[in-house]
Amino acid sequence: MATTETVLGVFAHVDTTVRALEELRAKGYHDLTVYTPVPVHEIEDVLERDRPVSRVRIFTLIGSLIGLASAWLLTQWTSMKWDLVVGGKPAIGLPVSPPYVVIMFEMMVLFGGVATVIGMVVLGRLPRLRQSSSFDPRFTNDRFGVAVHCAPERGASVRDILRHAGADEVRA
Repeated sequence: MATTETVLGVFAHVDTTVRALEELRAKGYHDLTVYTPVPVHEIEDVLERDRPVSRVRIFTLIGSLIGLASAWLLTQWTSMKWDLVVGGKPAIGLPVSPPYVVIMFEMMVLFGGVATVIGMVVLGRLPRLRQSSSFDPRFTNDRFGVAVHCAPERGASVRDILRHAGADEVRA
């Protein structure tokens, strides 16, 4: 069983935090957690670089297709059950008449939206019921934090990188 060590660097300025992130990424450290008191686009740019596309879109696609199929089944079942003739079309067939298209579109959007929210919750592992062990209350006030999750034998290298980048405090 592989164990990991978390090395935390506390920074006072954005530029030193960005420098540390750039150096860590250049050395191959990608399992990072960054704490900031305010949104910082420079930090976001470094973290989002080379990140794969989110899988939430798969949830949206599947939800939309299920909504489309459900709406088609609903409209066909309704037409069969109550002998509805819509636009002179047969009861079973491709729903190309406007009433069917509107219902199918609305249910596609509804199911796609609900599936997107479910995907964000599942893939974001929400809710987080306990606080991260590397969190420090100063990160909500005036400090920036970079937590690097690495193998224990690489911990010394991470500490050196964080100190060299200008961390005020480095701890494991």
